[in-house]
Amino acid sequence: MKSIYEVSGMTCNGCKLSVEDKLSSLQGVDSVQVDLTQGEATIYSKNHISFSLITNSLPSKYKIKKKENFQDNKTIKVSKIKQLKPLFIIIAYISITSILLNVNNWDSTNAMLDFMGLFYIIFSFFKILDIKGFSLSFRMYDPLAKKISTYGYIYPFIEILLGLMFLTRIEVNMALLITIFILGITSIGVTQTLLNKKTIDCACLGTTLKLPMTEATFIENAIMIIMAIILLT
Repeated sequence: MKSIYEVSGMTCNGCKLSVEDKLSSLQGVDSVQVDLTQGEATIYSKNHISFSLITNSLPSKYKIKKKENFQDNKTIKVSKIKQLKPLFIIIAYISITSILLNVNNWDSTNAMLDFMGLFYIIFSFFKILDIKGFSLSFRMYDPLAKKISTYGYIYPFIEILLGLMFLTRIEVNMALLITIFILGITSIGVTQTLLNKKTIDCACLGTTLKLPMTEATFIENAIMIIMAIILLT
């Protein structure tokens, strides 16, 4: 079932992600979508969730009340492809740039290293734009970030370091092993989210670009892991 609530007191993406995190932790809740602009929270659950539980789950700065007269069947659904357009464009730019850097003296190994380096550098940039918001969003599905809260704050800087290691060809094997480890952990969380059919935002491009968690998130991680394994063998 779907329930929509009006939420006041949200002033930034950090607030939005905090409300999503608190409501998602309630027992019986399948997924939560929070619209900062509209000041609304949509809760999906199999059974009715007590309003008192919902109210008590949020910090006192947020005020929540049931929205009346919403029509479930008239909810506008934006296509996944349209929402993921920024991700596809960025991946295309990285791919084209990696090819152009090696086109005159083609070497597939160097092309993959350039791709991985550019991937990390560009994706870390978007995360750092709102590092607190990224950390909260990342914590909703990454198993390690759930256990170690500071991991979400240092993760973008790990990406920067890995990107530089790949682009400068410094300690490449170590960078490849770290890539398999961190993206492997994230992929586990992404897979669990997809299997549980939870509707949350993907933190791969931070909170600046609102991207849904879809199979594309798993695929982008898988591509990086496969490249790392190929380069190690």
